[in-house]
Order: sequence, then C-alpha cells, then structure tokens
Amino acid sequence: MESSGQAGDHLHRRWNHIRRILEVTGPFCHPGFTASEATMEFIMNSCKILVIGAGGLGCELLKDLALMGFRNIDVIDMDTIDLSNLNRQFLFRRKDIGSSKAKCAADFINSRIPGTNVTAHFCKIQDFDEMFYRQFHIVVCGLDSVVARRWINGMLLSMLNYEDDGTVDQSSIIPMIDGGTEGFKGNARVILPGMSACIECTLDLYPPQVTYPLCTIANTPRLPEHCIEYVKLIQWGKENPFGNVPLDGDDPQHVSWVYEKAQERANSYNITGLSYRLVQGVLKNIIPAVASTNAVIAAACATEVFKIATSCYEPLNNYMVFNDSDGIYTYTYEAEKKEDCLACSQIPRAVPVEDPATMTLQDLIDFLCESAEFQMKSPGLTASVDGKNRTLYMSTVKSIEEKTRCNLTMSLSELGLHDDHELTVADLTNPNAVTIKLKFASKEAEML
Repeated sequence: MESSGQAGDHLHRRWNHIRRILEVTGPFCHPGFTASEATMEFIMNSCKILVIGAGGLGCELLKDLALMGFRNIDVIDMDTIDLSNLNRQFLFRRKDIGSSKAKCAADFINSRIPGTNVTAHFCKIQDFDEMFYRQFHIVVCGLDSVVARRWINGMLLSMLNYEDDGTVDQSSIIPMIDGGTEGFKGNARVILPGMSACIECTLDLYPPQVTYPLCTIANTPRLPEHCIEYVKLIQWGKENPFGNVPLDGDDPQHVSWVYEKAQERANSYNITGLSYRLVQGVLKNIIPAVASTNAVIAAACATEVFKIATSCYEPLNNYMVFNDSDGIYTYTYEAEKKEDCLACSQIPRAVPVEDPATMTLQDLIDFLCESAEFQMKSPGLTASVDGKNRTLYMSTVKSIEEKTRCNLTMSLSELGLHDDHELTVADLTNPNAVTIKLKFASKEAEML
C-alpha cells in the first residue's frame, strides 16, 4: 500500500511537465517572466478560472485546464445531456442523459484528477451579477451562442475602471479567451477588455443565420426546416402556447412544443427527417460539431489561459483561425478595435437615417435587428424628448409594450427625434444599455 510520502511524491511528479516550463527560463519566454516555484503554486492554489459552456468545447477545456494544474475552476451551463452529445462530449455517459452538463462534467473531472475543485452552476450566465464575475482571474468561453458571447463581453467591459486620463486601469481587466467551432473550422481568440478588439468589434465575422422565403415556408414547404420555421414565425405568435412570451430555443418546453407542431405540419406534407435535435439546431442556429476540431480549438484556448495566468510566453495577438476541411491550414492576425464599437467605445454608434419623416420606429428597430453591425434581438428604446426621458418602445414588459405599441407606426420626426439625437437601447445581447446616435442623411431631412 502506498504511503502518504509516496503519494505526495507521485502528486509532485504529476506536474513535472508543467514545472519544466515555469521553473526554467528560455529564449522564447516572455520578457517579464521570472522562473519560480511560486508560479506553479499560484495556478494550483490561487488562480480562479471560469469556463462558460460544458458542451463539445467545454468538456475539452475542463480536461485540458485540469491537466495543466488549474484546480479552482467554475463551469456554467444551462443545458442537460442529450443522447446526441455522447459522440463528442466525452465526460458524459448514457446514464447521464437528462442530467445537468455542468454538474456531470464537474463530477467527472473532480473524481478523475485528485485535488481539482470544479464547481458547477446549472443556470444561465445572466443569472449572476457583477460580483460573481469579479472573483475570476480569467474567463474562457466554449459557447455555441453569439448572444451569450456578446453578453459576457458586455459584462467584462462594464467592470473596467478608468484612470483620470481615460486609459484603462489594467488591474480591472479580466481577460476572456473565446473559442468557436463550425464543423471542420474553428477559431481561438484572446480578448483583453478595453485594450484589444472585443466581440462587438468583430460582430460581422459571425456567419449570418440561414433564412427561408416566407412564401415557401407558408405555402410550399419541402424541407423539415421549412416546417420548423413556419411554427417559429407564424404558429408561435398566433397560438401563444405559454402566454405572450418570446420563443426561447433554450427552454425544453418551448422546443418540445415547436417539435410537436412542426411534426404535424411535416406529416401533412409528407416531409421526413424532422427530429428534436434538428428543431434545436434551427431555433438556436447550431452548426454540427466535429470532435477533432473541438479538441484542437480547446487546446489552443487552454494554452492561452496558461500563458496569461503564468506570463511565461506572449499570448496570442489576438485571433487564430483553424481549418482542417482539406488538409490543415491555420493563421493568426490582429483584430483591431472599432473606434465606434457599440460595447467598448465611449463614442455612440451612428445609425443612418435616410428620411426621418418616413422612417418609423418599427423601421429603426428592424434595422437594429437585421443589420450585421448591430444584430439585436428585442431592443427597447428610450430617449430624452423635450427635456423628459421617454420610453419609445419596450417589448419585454407587457404593460409597457401595450402602452408604447402605438409608437411603432410613428415616424422619427413625429416622435420628436432629430439629427444627432442619442437613444438608449437595452437588449438581451448586453447586460447594460448602450447608446446610439441618429445621423440624418441631410440637413434638409432634419428640417422636415
């Protein structure tokens, strides 16, 4: 039987590969790096990492980080395990189907790697406030949702402190490492909030959601996707199965209802191939994942976490693209900050207005939702009109929505909005309200 001393020696040897990096200098080390045993002690005992997502990327990230010596890890995921997850989310087994991804992943890592303390949170990231996120040194994302990326990006930006000269207080920066995969393609990026390009700065890099002509969806459906879109766009609003609430692709009850109605429509048109997983994919715009791509991108992200936590090497600057659909191809480049970024800039983003006399508030909302630069979901707008703060429209609160619905058909001129008028916009893509500025096409239009 192994003595306590032998067990301690074995545990020490377990991290020899990491100690060789941290306790020895070399020609490729970061200029400010100092070899020391204290660095290993920091990542094992003090450094706190937050992993968002416990799916394909998340499982790989948790495994990689734990095997690198990080012990204090929190993981957030609001999903439960489905049979289709088991082919690539290797921390789960058939007995785990229906259970929380975060809890099962945490239990597996804690039992497999002694000394690791992974804490699971079976909830949405929006359920936590600023105080929760302030406790972490680094946030690493393995998400399949652009909305969630934008939300956590906004949260980390809102926690920044600024010096008197307007520069960012670097002690308030919590780095975010973001990974994403699309089949055989993937990317990893390092975001230093307030210093490097953020998620909103590069929002137009995300692929647009596939849409189908409404006439095809309503009259001549040919694909199971057409049936799902019909239920999503038409039936949901007509029947309001769960009251006057927006369709939530993360709510199992909502997804089940859409699946049932879409199956009925598919049967009536002799369309096959509909599945619960396909419904989830269409509602959440999920692209099929490949295990090998997840492994590569998670490894790249975990390496960046290690480099930032230890300062042993220069971190990625700041975007890496990977493609193994035909051979293996990868390159890196520096994504640049936008001067008028909606999230990280102090300058309000301009919204072009051709004619304020004909552009209605509904047109403005549609633009904010459909434009590649904004991609909002359900924006609520307020503005100062005649010296008074006025809610122009808000869909998330029923009583306010009913009172402000009449504004949707009014033109911007009728609402008292002028050139350079600043509006405050609240949307679920950001934990904080943002400011936009109306820019009329001409002074003549402003005078109408």
